[in-house]
Amino acid sequence: MNILFFGPNGSGKGTQGAILKDRFNTPHIESGAIFRDNIGKGTELGAKAKAYIDKGDLVPDEITIPMILDRLQQSDCKNGWLLDGFPRNKNQAIKLDEALKKAGMGLDIVVEIILDREIAKNRIMGRRLCEKDNNHPNNIFIDAIKPNGDKCRVCGGDLKTRSDDQDEAAINKRHDIYYDTVDGTLASAYYFRDLAAKGGNMKYITLDGTPGVKEVTAELIAKLS
Repeated sequence: MNILFFGPNGSGKGTQGAILKDRFNTPHIESGAIFRDNIGKGTELGAKAKAYIDKGDLVPDEITIPMILDRLQQSDCKNGWLLDGFPRNKNQAIKLDEALKKAGMGLDIVVEIILDREIAKNRIMGRRLCEKDNNHPNNIFIDAIKPNGDKCRVCGGDLKTRSDDQDEAAINKRHDIYYDTVDGTLASAYYFRDLAAKGGNMKYITLDGTPGVKEVTAELIAKLS
């Protein structure tokens, strides 16, 4: 099962991706990790990408997409994959779609987690990290996982915040890109939504990201069945 995943920062996309990875034994592939892997291994594409990154420029699609295709064709992806973090605009969506088809790789399911922008921002800014275990869920804006004052709700450990979680300007900038339905990430999601509406084997799934993790997971699994 080949899955493309969309959702704004704060929607729980990473959490749901990890759950699918374990449930279906499918690699969860994040575009940023592909860059780091290629640069770290000193591949030709990695060297080309690094030249742009070092100058502070965006890596062209002509480099990014071949790197992604190479990763999706590795042995651990033979039974399926979950791609997250690319594409980020409609043009990239078109190019990725064309590249997948040319490589004979079918896209089975596109998942979009829908979440109000203000809720997404609050979830990011409300995250608190337990100093004993960062995997303990604590968020001051989510009743189900609200910490006990300044202590972890799971183990009672001290809590801290990530500096980037409290950078409202940076969060707004990322969300500006995601929620843009003309030039941004949602435009790329809607490209695949429109393709699915025309018929064929690809399925487009939307999830309400407002409830808790378990409820979103239950809806996701039900719609994948």
